[in-house]
Amino acid sequence: MSSGAKTDTNPLIHRDRLFPADPTSRAIARALYASVKDLPIISPHGHTDPSWYAENKPFPDPAKLFVVPDHYIFRMLYSQGIPLESLGIKRTDKAPVESDPRKIWRIFANHYHLFRGTPTRLWLDHAFATLFDLDTRLSAATADVYYDRIAERLALPEFRPRALFERFNIEAIATTESPLDPLKSHEAIRASSWKGKVVTAYRPDPVVDPEFEGFRANVLRFGEITACDTSNWQGYLAAHRQRRAFFKSYGATSSDHGHATARTADLTNAEAESLFAKALRGECTPEEADLFRGQMLTEMAAMSMDDGLVLQIHPGSSRNHNAALFTKFGRDMGADIPTRTDYVHALKPLLDRFGNETKLTIILFTLDETSYSRELAPLAGHYPALRLGPAWWFYDSPEGMRRLRELTTETAGFYNTVGFNDDTRAYLSIPARHDVARRVDCAYLADLVSSHRMDEDEAFEVAHDLAYRLAKDAYKL
Repeated sequence: MSSGAKTDTNPLIHRDRLFPADPTSRAIARALYASVKDLPIISPHGHTDPSWYAENKPFPDPAKLFVVPDHYIFRMLYSQGIPLESLGIKRTDKAPVESDPRKIWRIFANHYHLFRGTPTRLWLDHAFATLFDLDTRLSAATADVYYDRIAERLALPEFRPRALFERFNIEAIATTESPLDPLKSHEAIRASSWKGKVVTAYRPDPVVDPEFEGFRANVLRFGEITACDTSNWQGYLAAHRQRRAFFKSYGATSSDHGHATARTADLTNAEAESLFAKALRGECTPEEADLFRGQMLTEMAAMSMDDGLVLQIHPGSSRNHNAALFTKFGRDMGADIPTRTDYVHALKPLLDRFGNETKLTIILFTLDETSYSRELAPLAGHYPALRLGPAWWFYDSPEGMRRLRELTTETAGFYNTVGFNDDTRAYLSIPARHDVARRVDCAYLADLVSSHRMDEDEAFEVAHDLAYRLAKDAYKL
């Protein structure tokens, strides 16, 4: 049976991908998508390297662009027994790893079949087709053709980071930096004549998580940077306020917190002082470390009441689960595994203080989809301070996006969410990710219209809001 026409322009990407099979709904989805596909991209939460925009240098080669920095890719290859060393991933002990980018690319191409049915495959084929005019599937047979075409294009001025930023129609993008980062790249961007909007986001994990490697040294360095005495509780809080103001001066509109749980706390000042002192001495039990992180979420919310930063909470990940890999290669090696997450009880101390505030925005993310309809939608559908972000990492996928809408809309509606924000390190996947999100949302809205649960004019308005306005407004961009 024929798969039907692929697309008007390239056989790698079908024009109706992700749209409903039913002809009536598909026609509505096409019309909705046509109205939003060219909207500017708001990318308020991500992990692209700010030096790309500051230095505007050509990307070095296809392997370093697509494979080496992207845990979506190398975690899948690793799961099939491919050593990370063979993919050019640097080891913490400086031991030699593969340095020939063409060899790395060939390994990737030889195993491209592993990505069948995954969102990664959608993003990659989109980039290959739209940016490099490749129209045959990546495989061992086409590996060198792909490599040569991509390498040739990367040498052109129009493939430098700033030119791609404009080609992608990115209106604003946020990077994510530690409080210990001097933000030199953001300073260079500001000093340049380029007008692209690249802002930072405040990610204080290295200085708020007692279980973060080098926590005590990080806190002492934090004090040196801010000239605050971070050996005591009040000086430590003052350092955060000062650093948040510094990040705001470079465009930050949000803070971002990747804690193991959603736990919050509201300790007395004396209790907090005692717990902080214990953390600095390295004497916290795992339970006390979690309590301290929970207290810091409440402290960050209090600071947001003053400085206006949006508070993002990313709980529910057992980070660096593969201990051997963490020892060899460090953090963020694709071994962050979802865990069951409690929101109703965990967030109550924070919500008791700030949940009814209308000038505070707290955006909740999850890796635990079972909490969508049971906890997250009812919470966001009640507390003025709460909004729902899309699911992240494993679940920024077509099925995950669809489930988000199905499990939360009837309780929280669309307007207690923040549209789509991509959690990416891979620059060239940004347009593809937004395209997938827009297609999935248009397909969902088309089903609502065709089943007479929403009028068509409303669907067009919601499609625009989900693709653009909600993220722009929630993140104050």
